[in-house]
Amino acid sequence: MPIPPTMDELIEDLVRRIEQGIFPPGTQIPSTKELSDHYDVSMKTVSRAVATLRNLGVLVGRPGRGVFVAEKGRR
Repeated sequence: MPIPPTMDELIEDLVRRIEQGIFPPGTQIPSTKELSDHYDVSMKTVSRAVATLRNLGVLVGRPGRGVFVAEKGRR
């Protein structure tokens, strides 16, 4: 069983997946619960990682709709 990632590793993996086009610009990322299950980390860790990426402009929140990958021109 693999060791769950640290928050920094989680952020790095999400950025890698965005750069590889797994999550293209403008697409919604999976829910906190889905990411928590995928990475085997707490939902709090996922929320903190997503908040960090939002602060960096990699992700954008749309109230009532979810969190999306920022369009390239907005990063």
